[in-house]
Amino acid sequence: MNPVRTIDTALIGLGNVNRNFLRILEMKEAELAQRYGLAFRVVCVADSSGVAVNPAGFDPAATRQAKEAGHPVRTLPGFVAGASPAEVLATLACDLVLEASPVDLTTGEPGLGVTRATLARGIPVVLANKGPLVLAYRELHDLAESTGAGLAFSATVCGALPVINIGRRDLIAAEIQGLRGIFNATTNFILAEMATGRSYADALAEAQRRGIAETDPTLDVEGWDTANKLVIVANSVLGIDATLVDVSVTGITGVTAEHLEAEEASGSTIKLLASAERRGDGYALVVKPTVVASDSFLGQCNGWEMGIEIQSDLYGRMYHKIWEREPLPTAAAMLRDAVNLLRG
Repeated sequence: MNPVRTIDTALIGLGNVNRNFLRILEMKEAELAQRYGLAFRVVCVADSSGVAVNPAGFDPAATRQAKEAGHPVRTLPGFVAGASPAEVLATLACDLVLEASPVDLTTGEPGLGVTRATLARGIPVVLANKGPLVLAYRELHDLAESTGAGLAFSATVCGALPVINIGRRDLIAAEIQGLRGIFNATTNFILAEMATGRSYADALAEAQRRGIAETDPTLDVEGWDTANKLVIVANSVLGIDATLVDVSVTGITGVTAEHLEAEEASGSTIKLLASAERRGDGYALVVKPTVVASDSFLGQCNGWEMGIEIQSDLYGRMYHKIWEREPLPTAAAMLRDAVNLLRG
């Protein structure tokens, strides 16, 4: 049996993802200790109401249940009045930060400030929040390199599907000629439901009920969540300095049941695709509803599935997909990143 190392952990954001991380700690405490020699002690939690600190550790089940019952962090013992998450993390004794606060594409806060403050101290950060990477990818990686801090973010693209890991770790020496994928399960579910006659509003409400839709659903349906993920893939896998201004974005709000019905009659369907097509020394980055054959790989990614096709010179054409209709797999991706960082 491995000797067990206690990891003092801060959870920033207690929405669906980090609440499910707490659930994983409840379920997998013994396995994490036995297989990986790790015990995660949650010493800091934060939500929109503020930050609470408990050096002895918050009980994962009690904390999750309190939040699910509607009790904000400000009601927890150890609440730090008037302090932001970044201010607390500038001095907090901890070994790891898991950042899963809501995406903000204007300021990146609180995630960007948290990530900067933590990496500056040499503390590893795992992100499910796409905002900091979309707004400051190169800055954050330079900061992590300068302090020796780990920075992982596989949960930011397609939940538990290891798109980032495959692209960065497994396609050694390859030139990626192009890729395209369904990066957003919410829009894929909505389009599939509309094709069966369900209304757009009902399908979106179902996605929100399951906790899959973003806090601001316009990020999903207008294509920006997919664009965020494409920017992260472009920087981390394709090796180009891309931002949102480099992506042509069209969402699904203009797609009607009539459009879907017409395509179905011709053996096709409509999917919200992200694509990166090689153009000279760079790539054309596009997000838009796209007609694909119903019997193609992406055409058969239905409902809660997400998938990606990658074409490279060395590895040929690769196909990967996942079925994910709840936040638990995304939380598991954060755990995966955390374990890999800590063991590495």
